[in-house]
Amino acid sequence: MRHGCKVNHLSRTHAHRVAMLSNMATSLILNKRIETTLAKAKALRVYVEPLINRSKEDTMHNRRMVFSYLHSKEAVNELFREISQKVANRPGGYTRILKTGIRHGDNSEMAIIELVDYNENMLKPLTEKKAKSTRRSRSKKAEAAEAPAVEAPAVEAPASEEAPKAE
Repeated sequence: MRHGCKVNHLSRTHAHRVAMLSNMATSLILNKRIETTLAKAKALRVYVEPLINRSKEDTMHNRRMVFSYLHSKEAVNELFREISQKVANRPGGYTRILKTGIRHGDNSEMAIIELVDYNENMLKPLTEKKAKSTRRSRSKKAEAAEAPAVEAPAVEAPASEEAPKAE
């Protein structure tokens, strides 16, 4: 029984899981967005957010601790130089998980995990909202446009013999 074990093992051994999460965290830091399964994305969020939080203070000790998790100098430099500057004022929640549907091969739920401060589409303010106008009455121009230009004369059908009414 689980009895409160909070780690999702992802059906892998400890060494495999740690190596996989390290590789995924490195890819996330270098590319700012990756696509994976929903379970792996949730496990990766728990793995990478403490590393981003540690990068806010650039000390040798923090760099060595992050390097022990990532095993990539490029990722550590990217994390401490650029990402830490963008998340300096953010108190937490550095990643966002977006569900994208299911994978056709095995029907697993897919998701995109991304760094929050690097999605330019969601950072843009929506200032160009168009004021909603409601037309209460129809204008004469709208009525003229809807009416047909030439009306065909109505042709009456010939009168048919009426059936005698039952009395």
